[in-house]
Amino acid sequence: MPFNFSKKSATADDKSTASKDFDGAGGAAVSKSAQAAINVKLTAEQKIEFYRTMLRIRRFEERCLRSYQQERKIGGFLHLYIGQEAVAVGCCSVMQETDHVITAYRDHGHAIAVGMPLNPLMAELYGKVTGCSKGKGGSMHFFDPSRRYWGGHGIVGGQVPLGAGLAFALKYKGVKGAALTFLGDGAVNQGAVHEAYNLAALWDLPVVFIIENNGYSMGTSQARSSAGDLAKRAEGYNMAWGVCDGHDFYEVREATEKFLALAREKSKPSILEIKTYRYRGHSVSDPDKTYRDKAEIEEYRRTKDPIQLFQNTLVAEHILNDTLIEKIDAEAKEEAENSAAFADASPYPTLEDITKDVYWEEDNPSQKKSQGRIFFD
Repeated sequence: MPFNFSKKSATADDKSTASKDFDGAGGAAVSKSAQAAINVKLTAEQKIEFYRTMLRIRRFEERCLRSYQQERKIGGFLHLYIGQEAVAVGCCSVMQETDHVITAYRDHGHAIAVGMPLNPLMAELYGKVTGCSKGKGGSMHFFDPSRRYWGGHGIVGGQVPLGAGLAFALKYKGVKGAALTFLGDGAVNQGAVHEAYNLAALWDLPVVFIIENNGYSMGTSQARSSAGDLAKRAEGYNMAWGVCDGHDFYEVREATEKFLALAREKSKPSILEIKTYRYRGHSVSDPDKTYRDKAEIEEYRRTKDPIQLFQNTLVAEHILNDTLIEKIDAEAKEEAENSAAFADASPYPTLEDITKDVYWEEDNPSQKKSQGRIFFD
């Protein structure tokens, strides 16, 4: 029987339920975006891999939640991406070798979407030295420069000027590429965001500002916090803009490719607002009981879960069957469990490590060019 994600609020020990509980199947196979050029050329193997990546994100996040709430192996903040998987995977799936990506603190999905392995990600959450940021960053600071993934930033909107900077570097060096700069709907009113919009428009920077609009910022609905349409604010900066549904994997790919092409070919910035939804609170410490009803979450899971919709689509396309679905799910669960075991067995950073990775020249004195001394107290 096909795996089903519906009818439950996302807890650490969710179980699958019968697929008949999911009401989104009727529309899953008729996405107009499935016929877009960027999607028509996909092979069956590629579609399966995208589905697998989305499911790996979901299972990794559920394992993180168990490590945090039940086992208490993770401290600090934990911002889960459950419900938004089609956004990260859809956007990153159309990246090319000269494209870069940067995001905010809900960064697990993007990290996995660009190909980061689960072991160093879970180890980072555990604060272990084998983590992708050597145990010093935690949930909000995943990085992998080798995959052109620049984080993972904890300041609301703080990554947006950096994304514009990545685009500036591409243009300065004459590289035909683009910077995908993700931000949440809660960041759109930050001054630094609008400063970045302004400079990107003034200098024709090849950047796509992607607003992952999950509707609630930290805990206040968009209707109560932000006037007007979020993406339409691009008109004030003479930038192109668009809106798409984040539960439709094909639509996310089609929309992202359109604006990436504008950045690569014409060095023009744009804003893409992707309507999505998070099943958990802003962070795990968020009680999530004061600003939305549980029924609202369950309704979205029942009708618009991005993984279930894509699964139904691939079944309709005769690409997935029950046996393969169960196999992919079992493998994703096992990989997530193995990552937790790896993190648990890994050592913590040493006391001496606290002074490392602060300034590059201090760790590489033979190549030091600046003057002066650096003190660590």
